[in-house]
This record gives sequence, structure tokens and C-alpha cells, in this order.
Amino acid sequence: MTTRFDYDVVIIGSGPGGYVAAIRAAQLKLKVAVIEKDKLGGVCLNIGCIPSKSLIHQAEIYRGIPALQQMGVTVDSTAFNYAHVYAQSRKAAEMLSKGVAYLLKKNGVAVLDGTAKLLSSHEVSINGSKTVTGRSVIIATGSRPREIPGFVFDETTVLSSTGALMLQQLPKSILILGAGAIGIEFAHILNSFGTQVHLVEMLDRILPLEDDETTDVLRKSFVKRGITIATGTKAVSMKQTGQGADVLLEDTAGAQRTVTVEKVLVVVGRVPNTDGIGLEACGVVTERGLIPVGAYGMTSVDGVYAVGDVVATPQLAHVASKEAEIAVEHIAGLSTHTAVDLSAVPGGIYCEPQIAGFGITEREAKAKGIAFEKAVFPYRGAGKSVAVGAPEGMVKLLVTPGSHEILGAHIVGAQATELVHEVLLAKTAELLPADIAGMIHAHPTLSEAVMEAARAAEGWAIHV
Repeated sequence: MTTRFDYDVVIIGSGPGGYVAAIRAAQLKLKVAVIEKDKLGGVCLNIGCIPSKSLIHQAEIYRGIPALQQMGVTVDSTAFNYAHVYAQSRKAAEMLSKGVAYLLKKNGVAVLDGTAKLLSSHEVSINGSKTVTGRSVIIATGSRPREIPGFVFDETTVLSSTGALMLQQLPKSILILGAGAIGIEFAHILNSFGTQVHLVEMLDRILPLEDDETTDVLRKSFVKRGITIATGTKAVSMKQTGQGADVLLEDTAGAQRTVTVEKVLVVVGRVPNTDGIGLEACGVVTERGLIPVGAYGMTSVDGVYAVGDVVATPQLAHVASKEAEIAVEHIAGLSTHTAVDLSAVPGGIYCEPQIAGFGITEREAKAKGIAFEKAVFPYRGAGKSVAVGAPEGMVKLLVTPGSHEILGAHIVGAQATELVHEVLLAKTAELLPADIAGMIHAHPTLSEAVMEAARAAEGWAIHV
């Protein structure tokens, strides 16, 4: 006897993993439902990637005032009100959330409002009152900000990334704990609008997962802008005051100092949302809160898949989306890829200058004993960068000795998050730096820096 299910696929969560899985499933003629307890689009669209990029865009406009003044334009910024900046960011988030709703409806996806909990590998309860069944279930519940002892989020003095996005009035000063991508972007935003920023990182570098040479460029730029940076430093304790907080810091040598700020932003990582969703009911066991998966995002339980921040892959929206596509295509019988190729995942930090990259870093290659050659081309060698007043930066390529296969690319500078994809496309298509070097690039463009870096890898860069 064949078991009848309400849906072919039931998806828990509607973030970049969930809604992409739902749309792809519908495209493949599967009957699909997505369950969401909050707003469609998840963290990324509502309290993450999208509103933060709106804030960054507006910060960069504000930072352009001196350039206008150099042209003789008088700018009166005394009426500036950060509440308008906040409002624009919410408008962008709401517009895209509505866009997701439209796409789901257009593709015939059933959207079920409520909190989901697994009752078995094929049954999902909604708000404890309704049960739906699915031949397959995809867990795409995302993650939430991680707290640290002594710094509990109250979203008044101690902020999470969510609380920082919801600020409608700028603090005069802020201490940011964590110099990963989120901490760096908030440091850029708040400093741009005049907040005194103290950036603290436990490890010995800002952006410790990125290429050292590119992050050195960013650190110098941040220091020049007046951002105070303390690496190899941890927050020991905090005492709230009437005006904010006194935070005790300690460096690796044991030296302590107190920093007094109006607010503290804690961005030291994220916790996967795997608790309270009924994993134990269907036999899925977590490891450090993450769901172990094999090929196609399959868990140890037949018919149950997991994608995005709940699995041990980079917590990036585009990774979640690709994992979702892979899982759904497997459910539909189109097993084209087994997993995301982590060596070809681009990452971007949207500050000024921007940082972007993929593949292995020089530090990782040395630690693993991987032989490599590197080629570096400075931005200022590309005429466009000088013409637009953005000469700060570099394009760096890592290639295998002899054959020059692309191992990684790391860029710091204007539009780095866009430029990196040319090199990534070359790697994905199994092209070599010689192919990029020989391709005509329009002049003047920033992409000429990519061409010249490829030429440098081949030993014949022109403009350096």
C-alpha cells in the first residue's frame, strides 16, 4: 500500500535556504509547502544581509559629502536624522520580503504560518494544533546571534546584530565585540555616520578567515578613519552605567583596560536554530548544535534533509540557497551535484574598501603544505581606480606552480565583491589566468586590475 502525503516536500523556514528550496521544488513539479513563524525571507532579507546593505549604501553616500564640498557644493548636514536611514533599510527589507511572497505564490507554493515541530520523519506540527505530512522534509531554520557570558542581549545597552539594525538613533560611542564580517560592516556603517567605534577581536587579526594582505589594507584604512582596533583582546566583564557601560578588556599579555561606551554590540558568531524543532522525534542527532549531513544534504534519517546555517558549512545566504537546490533536485531525482564545492564559494565583506575572495588563502596554503605561486596587482595600476578616487586595494591570485590552476583569489578595494566573480567563473570553467590575461577588458575599468593580476601570474603584467 502506498502512503499518501499532503505534500512531496515540507520545508521548515523561509530564508534563503527555505524559499529557494520551495521555488525550485515547484519548478520541478513537486507539491510543496513552506512553514514560517515570522516574516518570509528569514534573517537575511529581514534582519540581515538586505537591511545592512541598505545602511552601508546610505553610509557611503554620507561619506561622499567631502567630495561634494571639494566641488564647491555647500552641504548643510545639521538636519541629518538617522531615523530616515533606518526607515530606508526597513523599506528595502519589506519590499524584498513581499517579493518572496509573490514568488512563492506565483510558483504555487503553500505558505503555512506558524511554528513548526517535527513529530516524525514525515509529520510536522504547526503551532501544536495542525499536522501536515511530507514525503520529504527540509530543515532550513537558520541561526540566531550568539551571546557570551556577562553580555546578555537586552537590545538597549548590549545589542545583537538584530538590535543594531533596529537602531533609530545613533549612539555617540560603541564597542563592537567580534571583528568578523558582521562586526566589520557595522564598524564601517557607524563610523561613517560619526559614532566613535572601538573594535575588539580575540584572535590576532581582524577578519581572521580572510587573506592577511587584504585585511592589512582594510585595517590601515579603518585606523586612518579613527576606528580604534584591538586584536588579541577579550572582554572580561561589563558594568552598566547610567550612560552606557564600562567594559573591562584584557589582551594576550594580561594587560587590562576599561573602555566606556554608550552601547556594546556583540557579534561573535551565530547559533544554529536546531533546538525545539523536534529533531529527537525523528531520530536526527546534532553535533554541537549542527545537523550532520551527507550527500545532497541528507541527514541520517531517510527523507529528512538539512540546509543552510543548521549544517557545518559557511553561514552564507548563497551557500544555503545552493544547498537547497541540491537537496530538492535530489528529491526530484535529478542528482546533478552532491554538495556545495567549498573551494568555489565566494565571500564578501561590504565595507570601504570592500573585501572579497574564494578558495585557499596564503596562510592556509602554508599551514597545509600546499605549493603555490602568487600574483598581486595594485589597484592604483588600473587607471579607473585613480580616476574615481579609489586607488586603495589589490587583486591577489594564488595558483599552482607550473600549471597555474587557480587555487584562490582575494581582492580588497572598490567593487571587490563584484570583481571576484570573473576569477571564480574562470576557475569553475577550468580556465587559467592566461585566459583572463588574454581577454580584452574595456578601458578604463576596475576589472583591468583582475586582468593585470592574471598577467602577473603569467609573468607579463603591463602596468606595474
